[in-house]
Amino acid sequence: MRFCMVTTFYPPYNFGGDGMFIYRLSNALAGQGHEVEVIHCVDAYEMQANGPPSGDYPHHPNVTVHSLKSKGGMLSPLVTQQTGHPGLKNPRLRQLIEDGNFDVINFHNTSLIGLKALTYGSGIKLYTMHEHWLVCPMHVLWKFDREACTQKQCISCTIKGKRPPQLWRYTGFMDSMLDNIDAFIAVSEFSKQKHLEFGLNVKAPIEVIPYFVPLPEVDEVSQDEAPPHPRPYFLFVGRLEKLKGVQNLIETFRRYDKADLLIAGDGSYETELRSQAQGLDHVKFLGRVQYQELQRLYRHAIAQVFSSIGYETLGIVLLEAFLQNTPVIVNDLGAPPEIVEQSGGGLIYENEAGLIEAMELLRNDPSLRTALGERGREAYYRYWTPEAYMPKYFGLINGIAAKRHLKVSG
Repeated sequence: MRFCMVTTFYPPYNFGGDGMFIYRLSNALAGQGHEVEVIHCVDAYEMQANGPPSGDYPHHPNVTVHSLKSKGGMLSPLVTQQTGHPGLKNPRLRQLIEDGNFDVINFHNTSLIGLKALTYGSGIKLYTMHEHWLVCPMHVLWKFDREACTQKQCISCTIKGKRPPQLWRYTGFMDSMLDNIDAFIAVSEFSKQKHLEFGLNVKAPIEVIPYFVPLPEVDEVSQDEAPPHPRPYFLFVGRLEKLKGVQNLIETFRRYDKADLLIAGDGSYETELRSQAQGLDHVKFLGRVQYQELQRLYRHAIAQVFSSIGYETLGIVLLEAFLQNTPVIVNDLGAPPEIVEQSGGGLIYENEAGLIEAMELLRNDPSLRTALGERGREAYYRYWTPEAYMPKYFGLINGIAAKRHLKVSG
């Protein structure tokens, strides 16, 4: 089959987990013999990035990547943000989609690609909802840069976030564009329900298909592998943004020094976090860490701490920790508690006292840490491998094909 992945961000021109998942999905499909073309916007990345992209992302020979870049530079994504149309990137984008003869067109984050692109092409059209952009112009239901959103005040929130309001959201434009989609994919039950709660009104079904994380090429780890850090530690992995709650972790570790806190990641809130942590020698910033080294950090951590104070749709880093037999400790908000309850691979906290209690339980009881880690890894094999994902993905595609009397395989 021929697949087209349409997304704003794609490695190395990406910031978060959605781009990484699209990369993994594209190469997994290619590994099964399918042809995959990826279309993404370089201008959108460069408008928000502080420097050039980094990281090595090899592709299967069956994957072709089209990086859209216009002479208008940052004007291109600005036009798209304001109109919902591809704008300056439209001729090339439309040609790639309509001339590609794709069996399946999977849209992902289209915020700076343009909703109008959903009308291009004639293949089966899927929309994967990695974030909450369809119901939130700020993507993540994080209100006024201070709290999880419980009631919409989108225009004032957008202005507070230093973005121009999208007036097209208050017309019928989005609904008419979404009518072109055959099925939507939510990555957790929580995210599906949150989309519906905040007013997503679509004719097509919304199917829940969680992310997957592929097994590393070498799964055997030496029993004598040296820890990457000299002291016992808890690990945070993710973008350094306010809604990730790392500022709360730092305050907790101001009073908790029985283990270190290692922070892997970068982002727009990093400078403030480093300033906050001055004088705390047991809080270490690692910057962006390549995945191979990240796996080693997971393996030797007491636990991964997921401290988000916003509505996460899932959290790929939880699955990455489970893959390394490492338990997780998650804040009781968003989809992460759903993942912990499903797997039995971690602990859930509601406040600082609960976080410290959870950390102390795992620090003082290695057998409990081992048991939770093993449960997480067992659940990983049941729910979050490519082998678990693909039957659901192709089941959705084949069901749509049958309704539309199309011939597809996979």
